[in-house]
Amino acid sequence: MKTGIKRRAATVRHPARLVVLGFGVAVVAGTVLLSLPVATEGGPPLEVVTALFTATSAVCVTGLVVVDTAGHWSTFGELVVLGLIQVGGLGIMTLASLLGMLVARRLGLRMRLGAQAETKSLRLGDIGRVVVGVLRLSLVFEVLTAAVLSMRFMTGYGRPLGEAIYLGVFHAISAFNNAGFALWPDSLTAYATDAWIVVPVMIALVSGGLGFPVLFELGRRMRHHRRGRAGIRWSLHTKITLLVSAVLLVVGTVAVLAMEWSNPATMGPRGVLDKLLLALFHGATPRTAGFNTLDVGELRPATLLVNDILMFIGGGSAGTAGGIKVTTFALLAFVILAEIRGEPTVHVMGRRLANAVQRQAITVALLGVGAVVAGTAALLLITPFDLDRVLFEVVSAFGTVGLSTGITAELPVAGQLLLVGLMFLGRLGPITLASALALRERGRRYELPEERPIVG
Repeated sequence: MKTGIKRRAATVRHPARLVVLGFGVAVVAGTVLLSLPVATEGGPPLEVVTALFTATSAVCVTGLVVVDTAGHWSTFGELVVLGLIQVGGLGIMTLASLLGMLVARRLGLRMRLGAQAETKSLRLGDIGRVVVGVLRLSLVFEVLTAAVLSMRFMTGYGRPLGEAIYLGVFHAISAFNNAGFALWPDSLTAYATDAWIVVPVMIALVSGGLGFPVLFELGRRMRHHRRGRAGIRWSLHTKITLLVSAVLLVVGTVAVLAMEWSNPATMGPRGVLDKLLLALFHGATPRTAGFNTLDVGELRPATLLVNDILMFIGGGSAGTAGGIKVTTFALLAFVILAEIRGEPTVHVMGRRLANAVQRQAITVALLGVGAVVAGTAALLLITPFDLDRVLFEVVSAFGTVGLSTGITAELPVAGQLLLVGLMFLGRLGPITLASALALRERGRRYELPEERPIVG
């Protein structure tokens, strides 16, 4: 009895465990549903690993696949994948909190703590408002994107109304949740130069990748502006996220444009405007979106390396993006700059960074590097593929991106299971780690003598 009470108390003290458990249950449920005969189009019996891989990729909003989504899964299977994407994008604890609010009209402490860990809400009193806001924002972006895409599929490509709406809804949900699942084997390459398809998808994936805290703050500023009120002060998190996201988008676009401009297998035959649109999309999609309008397998090694970096950084915190997050990357840059300048503390945009935040950023980044290095080494040992492709696949899985050079389906079962673990770690690792570190903070009753080892 006492042991059970202690375990429940430990779960409340470490709500990140609730998030991990919730995502794990969702993956298992998705695997079971996708293993049903009704989930496939027929053919040979479905392997459990295929169902597990697809379910994990959907719940972790990654987009890596070992089978063609439209060709292998039935309409039921596609709807299961779509539901898992929505569950994974909104967040398990967010959905649980919404359900609790609907059924019981209130949230218990354990559920509040779990939702707080997942949504990065700073105060428990904000949880109810935050989870409702997450749902509202998701629906707004998904409905608007689906409307534009459905209209384009119907009027521009002659799709029947029902099919056009289905295509629009599926890809709108996949885009805003940064999942990267598409109903065509070559993703969006058939629509690579159609701005009415590519641009709405890009707006949705960038918006979802900014993170809900940033979207909330942008919404508040818009409301204040419409009502003629004085502007509210930007939070440091929002300023860093918007600035670094914009810089990375420009850098990614310019790099892809420069490196692929003359590549005959990708941009070479295209016109100037088409090249600009292709480069802009591929400057945005590595930030965990997973859609592609160019054949990733034909990209030059230098372009793959740039994509590796962008995928590892990822998008904004508390959103649908993966990676170590842009704030983590930016904070590390500020720490390095302060050290080079010989400054005793780190100042960013008029604010001083707490030492705990610096430690968390360093820990998240280094553990991410360790996961990528270990995963790459393991795949190199069990597959015949070269370093460029293996590293790309590992970073794509850890960053929950979903871009692939085409080797995922050719990996042995051990390799696919390794990617399953990386996807799960990439979706939950930074969240769990940051929450656990914050909750374990405690004061020391004494300090040991200080000594400075040689660094560098």
